[in-house]
Amino acid sequence: MIKIRLEDLRLLEETSQDPEVRPGLFQGDIAMSNERHLYFQYFSYWRVGLRWDVFPEKLWANKTIPYVISPLYDTADYVTIYKAITYLNYMTCIKFVPWNGIVKDFLLIWPISHPAGCWSFVGKFGGVQILSLQPPDKNGPNCLGTEGKAIHELMHALGIFHEQSRADRDDFVQIHLENVIPQFRTNFDKQSRENTTYSYEYDYNSIMHYGQFYFSTKPGKPTITPIMKGARLGQREAMTKRDCLKVNELYGCFRKPAQARRYQNICRLLGI
Repeated sequence: MIKIRLEDLRLLEETSQDPEVRPGLFQGDIAMSNERHLYFQYFSYWRVGLRWDVFPEKLWANKTIPYVISPLYDTADYVTIYKAITYLNYMTCIKFVPWNGIVKDFLLIWPISHPAGCWSFVGKFGGVQILSLQPPDKNGPNCLGTEGKAIHELMHALGIFHEQSRADRDDFVQIHLENVIPQFRTNFDKQSRENTTYSYEYDYNSIMHYGQFYFSTKPGKPTITPIMKGARLGQREAMTKRDCLKVNELYGCFRKPAQARRYQNICRLLGI
């Protein structure tokens, strides 16, 4: 993972950052390899989601993700996580299945203490793969007030990136670097058009979009604002129609006509 300075984590805590931001990882909630050259290479090819032609090893085989939910979660939090998993199973042709204790690659959903918060790797990393969801505490719901933040991190694990990192994002949002904590300004970098392609229009309301105040120096100071008047920036309720379509497309759910009709209809009817 990226090295995290304790003073940076304290600063994120002191400025009351969202639990997706508090881990202090790449873009707040994305964990990466210890090998520096690997993750720079890895993230030079991102778009809406990972390119399987470049990184076939990051694709979950047979559209199936074995998982384990930590016994440390209480019943209510376990149910919230399970609802997020069930939701993705219904909205896409991808299937999260309980780990059988045999297969090597599986997702371990665990309330990691250091760094605490909501975070995940992007795509399959191999072996036991941690996805952290901090449970509620005296300060608030953290990652599990509703299933939305769990869906966000599960989508990272499937290979989906943050929406505002798109190469074309400056046509849709304005980044206010003067309001961003200086050591976290690189989290607002975008990718060149040489390495990015998009099948769908920019999605202001995406469950994968940053909120308006992520990494802000002070509460109430926006770090990102929409160019389109009245547009809402991000939410953690459910997938939008475009979120749903792009996940299904990324995993080849539209290749068979009957299956394509089913999931396209689900996305258009149930996506927010």
